[in-house]
Amino acid sequence: MIMMHGQALIDRLGDRLAGLRGRLTPNAEMDKITWFRAGGLAEVLFQPADEEDLAAFLKAVPEEIPLTIVGVGSNLLVRDGGIAGFVVRLSAKGFGEAEIVSPTTIKAGAATPDKRVAAVALEAGIGGFHFYHGIPGAVGGALRMNAGANGVETRERVVEVRALDRGGNVQTLSNADMGYAYRHSAAPSGLIFTSALFEGFAEDKTAIKAAMDAVQNHRETVQPIREKTGGSTFKNPEGTSAWKEIDKAGCRGLMIGGAQMSPMHCNFMINTGTATGYDLEYLGETVRTRVLENAGIRLQWEIKRIGNFRPGHAVQEFLGQLL
Repeated sequence: MIMMHGQALIDRLGDRLAGLRGRLTPNAEMDKITWFRAGGLAEVLFQPADEEDLAAFLKAVPEEIPLTIVGVGSNLLVRDGGIAGFVVRLSAKGFGEAEIVSPTTIKAGAATPDKRVAAVALEAGIGGFHFYHGIPGAVGGALRMNAGANGVETRERVVEVRALDRGGNVQTLSNADMGYAYRHSAAPSGLIFTSALFEGFAEDKTAIKAAMDAVQNHRETVQPIREKTGGSTFKNPEGTSAWKEIDKAGCRGLMIGGAQMSPMHCNFMINTGTATGYDLEYLGETVRTRVLENAGIRLQWEIKRIGNFRPGHAVQEFLGQLL
């Protein structure tokens, strides 16, 4: 995909985009958004004002122009060649509210931080959401990847998901429609989640707070939460943990350029300060290759990698050696 100058793309669509209330930013610096603080430019970044504005945008943009959806950027690696077309990022103002709609039900916008959902549940005495206190993302990403921690997954709490399709039409998905599996949902990739209903259970606030404190203590003890990191790099293979296999393959602390597998938790990849998107992805594929050689296990990425490689700096899966 050849990228044009971002303003040229906006100008090309002209009157189609007139009336949008959200923010259009040509040549947006994605390294300012991703928690890795690395990566190239988005041709145009669009932050819709609300669901109605997002629907108008989707109706206005021809289907041949690529659309990429991003969240808060916590488990996202953007390649150095940038992202062609439009990148959509839901605004906190338009999509970041969480509210109690029944004694045990919470409605949350897709841009609501997971930690906020946990806090709202605590305030209302709704149990079952303590695990969100330890997930550094937002509801949209949690819905898409069935985010989980401390033995609980998103699929256990989801009742219904509201989304817009590529044509700007509202779609409502049940829990079954989402097709959840470990760190995965089968919902169509073109859907943009805008909000969801979650169901918990009545629980004593003291017990909820204790569970949240345990989650926080675990994170601070074993995870490099103050580093530029995308969280867990790889999904846990069946029957073992990714970090154990990475450790056994000798990759704890491994560095390539400015990218490093954390010495503290070796399934966390960190930007030590100068890492490029290439450094991070090459490090990840190096780890995958060594684990495959050592244990015969093909680790699967949990971090989402998007965009184009810089010319001459493509990274092949398993470094192209053991496909």
